[in-house]
Amino acid sequence: MAGIEPALPALAHTVAPHTANAPADAGSDALSEGAPGASRAPGSDTPSAGAGGASPGVSGDEQLAAVQDRLAGWISDLSTLHDLTERLAHTRTLEDALRELLRAGAALVGARRGLVVLAPADGLGPETTVGLGLGHAEIGHIETVPRRALSYARILDGLPEPGACGEDERAEPLDAPVRTADPRASAVVRTEISEPDIPGEKDLDPRLREVAARLGYAASYAVPLTADPIGRTGAAVWLYDEPAEPTERQRHLVGLYRAHAAEHLARLLELHRSRQATETLREELLPHRLPRIPGVRLAVRHSTGPRGGGDWYDALPLPDGALGLAVGSVTGSGPSAVAAMGRLRASLRAYAVMEGEDPVAVLSDLELLLRLTEPARSATALFAYSEPPPGTPGGPALAPGPGGIDGPPPDPADAPGGGWGSAPARTLVLAGAGHCPPLVLGGTRTEFVETSLSAPLGMLACWEAPSVEIEPAGGETVLLYSDGLLRRTGESMDRAFSLLHAAAAGVPRAIRHDPEAVVDHIVRTMLPQGLDDPSSEEDVVLLAAYFEE
Repeated sequence: MAGIEPALPALAHTVAPHTANAPADAGSDALSEGAPGASRAPGSDTPSAGAGGASPGVSGDEQLAAVQDRLAGWISDLSTLHDLTERLAHTRTLEDALRELLRAGAALVGARRGLVVLAPADGLGPETTVGLGLGHAEIGHIETVPRRALSYARILDGLPEPGACGEDERAEPLDAPVRTADPRASAVVRTEISEPDIPGEKDLDPRLREVAARLGYAASYAVPLTADPIGRTGAAVWLYDEPAEPTERQRHLVGLYRAHAAEHLARLLELHRSRQATETLREELLPHRLPRIPGVRLAVRHSTGPRGGGDWYDALPLPDGALGLAVGSVTGSGPSAVAAMGRLRASLRAYAVMEGEDPVAVLSDLELLLRLTEPARSATALFAYSEPPPGTPGGPALAPGPGGIDGPPPDPADAPGGGWGSAPARTLVLAGAGHCPPLVLGGTRTEFVETSLSAPLGMLACWEAPSVEIEPAGGETVLLYSDGLLRRTGESMDRAFSLLHAAAAGVPRAIRHDPEAVVDHIVRTMLPQGLDDPSSEEDVVLLAAYFEE
């Protein structure tokens, strides 16, 4: 055929061309099985004439048409595999990849339902089961079948197929004790298990036939999922509504696909474990619970990006009933940034206990420590010191009302917070180093606090910036947040600040007394996709302090 060079080697991921004069090796025979158009004569080890070899009485045009049909089949299979593997490559989480694996496998083997079990052989987890066309209740029914009777469970446990006696495995009765098998070795022995007629197979477990009849499936096809360096990562099984089994061509295609899918799953598995370890470390370095301070209620929402970032927050009770609030962000991502965040937060807590009433001094000491111990890293931070309310132990003296003792009674409208029966206002002293300004939300105002412009910690030889004092009235909430809340919106920073202001101003008045409801409303408004968005690399911190009336 013009344009086709017979001497060219076959593609590694498809069937190898076979000529009448050149014997194929074992690898080519294995790939050729199930290939489109690659039929073999019964009882013969050589391809039939229809497979492309010359045959007496067959014209050249017929041979050419047969070759073209065979090439068209190869191209169709390659296009299908390319589309399916491309869809799989776009998945970013284990659950999404498992669902795509089931969907693609069902299309390749001609099934409608199935399930995949993730059970890594190294025992480090995670373990999960995902279904296609099967709900949790239906998967639960399947799991009531004895493991030795389930095809995918036999693959996971390294058990031989009932009645199968081959060179590498021996048949065992279903009531034999479960033997311990090396999952890596069993992954090589067990390649697939087909049960083409569950209702008609008398040797199958009665419970399996009962569950299959209840769920309405009559055949199954199970395959292992193996990839280095873990070995066996799990098993998948597809269910047919009628007695059936995949053809050789379908087995060949799903085998090529699952080899790629298993490698992709292994990569996602390692990434998932790394993220989980980083998330666990981060959670241990952040407060386990917020403190209870008289007159102040706190709430927080935070989320870590997929790679683990350095955004952090803190709320700590200080001597004499004072309160310290802090948010910050360390440059970088991954375990090193999380560790640096933990060191920075622990240092700030120590400085806050010693000199918390002066936030500028706290950040100055923190900047010196960062510059001496980690000169290649910078960080932003904001620290707020809330002094005890007036008239309480450790707080400032309560000022007399208007008119003094003998003067006229005071007008409640002139009192801070809306009445002389309200709680006295607290003074909040703030200092920031390159961090976003706080936002005050109240009954009559929603405004950003005008903090002085300052550089992040570690950027200048000597950091210093003036502090700012505000007096939140009773019923007002102060919001501290990280820039990740703004960046996750995908808008410019100016636009993101406007969105935050609008989200805070839109908090219904009926829930403004509840800081938990306030932060939930702001997160829902600004991040419709939620905090746990795998497509975003940004950390998010939103800390709210509600000052009671």
